Amino acid sequence: MYQPKQTTKNKGDLAEKQAISYLEDHGFKIIEQNFYAKKLGEIDIIASKDSVYHFIEVKSGDSFEAVYNITKSKLSKLYRSVEYYIQIKKLNTAYCIDAIIISNNDIEYLENITL
Repeated sequence: MYQPKQTTKNKGDLAEKQAISYLEDHGFKIIEQNFYAKKLGEIDIIASKDSVYHFIEVKSGDSFEAVYNITKSKLSKLYRSVEYYIQIKKLNTAYCIDAIIISNNDIEYLENITL
C-alpha cells in the first residue's frame, strides 16, 4: 500500500497535536494555536493554567536532540512575537515562555525558558 512521504510540516503538526494532548492532560486550557506575528514568527501554542499564560514552542525529532533547534535567534523572535500578541490582545497577565520537546515518543516539558 502506498504511503506518502511524511513532510516536515506533517511531522510538526503531529508533534503539536501530541503537545496539546499533553497540555490538556496536565490541566492547561488551549487558547490558540499557530499564532502568526507579522514578520516576527509563529507561536506554536498559547495556553493558560492557574491564571498564567504559557507561550509554547514545540520541537520534535528522533535522530537528534530537538532542544538544540531552540536557538538564541529563535528565542529572540519568539519573545518579540509574544510581546506583539500581548499588545494586540491588550493582556495584562503573568506569562512565561515554555517548550515541549518530543523525541522518540517521549515528551519533555520545559517551563520558563530564557536566552
